[in-house]
Amino acid sequence: MNDANPSLQDARRQVERKIGFYLHLAAYLIVNSGLLLLNFLHNPGHPWALGPILGWGIGLLFHGVAVFLKDPGAQWKQRMIERELEKHKRTPPT
Repeated sequence: MNDANPSLQDARRQVERKIGFYLHLAAYLIVNSGLLLLNFLHNPGHPWALGPILGWGIGLLFHGVAVFLKDPGAQWKQRMIERELEKHKRTPPT
């Protein structure tokens, strides 16, 4: 394996991020299914399980957005990094 290839590193990083999201989603579904079951078996008149489902769901939504939507600031950030690298190339070491 050649880890010097930036494209390969980016692809691996993105795959790891996607796997992390899917694990997060699986945990969300399993835990909240259990909470719903407990809620409806022991206290069906009071839907307390909706609080954790909603709160965790918001976190899961943000996780998914961060993984699957292209970061609009990424190109801007990359241009800034490239400018800084160019400055360092032009500036002699001290």
